[in-house]
Amino acid sequence: MSRLGKLPIKLDPKTQATLSDGVLKFKGAKGEFSLEIHPSVEVKVENGEIKVSPKDLTAKNAKAFWGLMWRLISNAAEGVTLGFSKKLEINGVGYRAAVSGRKLNLNLGFSHPIEFNLPEGITAAVEGNVVTLSGVDKTLVGETASRIRKLRKPEPYKGKGVKYIDETIRRKAGKAAAKGK
Repeated sequence: MSRLGKLPIKLDPKTQATLSDGVLKFKGAKGEFSLEIHPSVEVKVENGEIKVSPKDLTAKNAKAFWGLMWRLISNAAEGVTLGFSKKLEINGVGYRAAVSGRKLNLNLGFSHPIEFNLPEGITAAVEGNVVTLSGVDKTLVGETASRIRKLRKPEPYKGKGVKYIDETIRRKAGKAAAKGK
C-alpha cells in the first residue's frame, strides 16, 4: 500500500484542477500544466483536494503506479503554485553565460561559444557565474539543468566546469602528490 497515496493532495486556493478524458489540468499563479493519468489509477478532484487510488489492487503494477501518480500530481500542484528552480554555478577562467531571448549563450573554454536553446516553459536568469533555471514542470527543469551540466562537467583538479550550486566536487592533488614520494 502506498502510504503517501492514501493522503489527499491539498490545492492552494488560487490553484484550479480539472479532470477530463484522463488528463488532469492545473492552472495556478506560476502557469498551467497538464498531466496524463495512468489507466490503472483513479483520480478524483473535489473540495480543493485531489484523491488518488488504484482501480485494482491485485493488478501487477497497481501499487507502483498509485504512488508514482500521487507524486507526479503533487509535483504538478506545487509547480503551478510555487514553481521549481535549479541553480548551476560556472567555474573557470573565461567561463561565462548570458541569456538572449530563448537562448542561453555559454562560453565554456571551447574554441566556440555554445548556444543552448531553452525548452518551452523554462526561463533562465544569470547573475555573475550562477545560472538559475525555473519553470512549472519539475522534471523538465531538472532535465534541462542536467543537459547544461553535461556540456562541461566539473573536473576534479581545478574544479572548472558547470556544477549544481549545492554539489561538492571531490578534488584530486594532481602531479604535486606524485613528486612527494
